[in-house]
Amino acid sequence: MDPETPQNLSNNLKKLAGNYLLKSKLGESPFSTVWKAEHVSSGDVVAVKQVYLYKLNKHLRSCLDCELNFLSSVNHPNIIRLFHVFQAEDCIFLVIEFCAGGNLASYIRQHGKVPELTARKFMQQLGAGLEILHTHHIIHRDLKPEVCILLNMHMKKFWINILLSDVEGVVVLKIADFGLSSILHPGKCAEKVCGTLLYMAPEVLQFQRYDEKVDMWSVGAILFELLNGYPPFCGRNNVQWIVCPSVNSISIDS
Repeated sequence: MDPETPQNLSNNLKKLAGNYLLKSKLGESPFSTVWKAEHVSSGDVVAVKQVYLYKLNKHLRSCLDCELNFLSSVNHPNIIRLFHVFQAEDCIFLVIEFCAGGNLASYIRQHGKVPELTARKFMQQLGAGLEILHTHHIIHRDLKPEVCILLNMHMKKFWINILLSDVEGVVVLKIADFGLSSILHPGKCAEKVCGTLLYMAPEVLQFQRYDEKVDMWSVGAILFELLNGYPPFCGRNNVQWIVCPSVNSISIDS
């Protein structure tokens, strides 16, 4: 089976689950693809995250187990909802809530600088979801509005993990994609360097031990981006991105 062929995936999904039809691609990473899907009998619209097990190393498989255990145990308005999980050959499929409001990065691009009241509402919702994670002793380690990397002139890779639902004009922020999350018990520290450079805490970039506070650094970077319309740090290459959070100060435009 070609894992990148939508028709093959749709046929395989219907054959093995018999409930969902893949419609269009919402996002992708090197290890997974997220599809907009439809329940074949009810017509309900959901999102289906297809994880390629053969691409996961031991660390990423541990992160996947953490994601599945956490999402199956919580039901919170600011955490993406997991409805169903099944395996087909060398892939695991997560049937999750579809967010019609898109993602936070698209919202920022559409609205530019976000009013302080709106930013405060988003931060309250992000904080509420993050509190649930940390209560379960889980660190996310990759909070960000969206990252898009141009692979060539015709193909892009998207990583999306802050989504927006939109029900009758009411926008609600939801934390999604826990692919780099990990269990971290009180008093313990993590050492694995992972995340997205623009939103990674200095201690992670400097290969130091860290705890759940690295998620709060990401929240601060997201708040800056909401208020200014662009991330707090930038660089022409990975080296500059790594150096910027450690040596530069930032200011918020008035």
